[in-house]
Amino acid sequence: MLHRLLDLYRPHVRRVVVVVHPSFADQMAEAIRGVEPPVELVEQPVPTGMLDAILLARDAVRASAAEHVWITWCDQVAVRPETVNRLAAIGLANPGAPLVMPTVRRRHPYIHLQRDAAQRIVRVLHRREGDAMPEDGESDMGLFSLSREAFLDRLGEFAKAPEAGSATGERNFLPFIPWIAARDTVLTFPSVDEMEAVGVNTPDELRLIEAHLSAREAGDRR
Repeated sequence: MLHRLLDLYRPHVRRVVVVVHPSFADQMAEAIRGVEPPVELVEQPVPTGMLDAILLARDAVRASAAEHVWITWCDQVAVRPETVNRLAAIGLANPGAPLVMPTVRRRHPYIHLQRDAAQRIVRVLHRREGDAMPEDGESDMGLFSLSREAFLDRLGEFAKAPEAGSATGERNFLPFIPWIAARDTVLTFPSVDEMEAVGVNTPDELRLIEAHLSAREAGDRR
């Protein structure tokens, strides 16, 4: 999955940071040996949440000249190149936007982005945290583009007092979306299809994504 993501993002990304548990660090170091773009591993010994994992990349970002920082989960392997290209184009056209992200409409969402009458995202609902979920919802795709300032400064400000999951107790990244939307502009755009948002967390999801990617690549060859 990691090598597929490196292939997908290589046209746009100059440096990659992968957050790993120490028990997998040696395997990961072997897997990324000699790959392009260069990959740096940082370890998260205690799984306190995705927010803390993302913040482990701050030193690498600070040492770079990156104007944008992209965040993705390593199991989001069905994202299409068209979506990645659009994310890059919108970020370049709106350099001051703190957050740009694709979203997807889907039935029985695992995550739902709740909007107000002005279409501003005001809350993120999580099925695993026990929130009441709508039948039809709008989800993130586990793919986000942050400006340098948003990543280094505003995410750090948010992290001083983030919302902890009511069921898991984890420090999640997704509540940063309504937090920054209340202070600045968040730009969203629709994905090409809802399969892009499916992560690989179970054997059933693995089979689903394998079948989807095989069919998609067969269609691309025709």
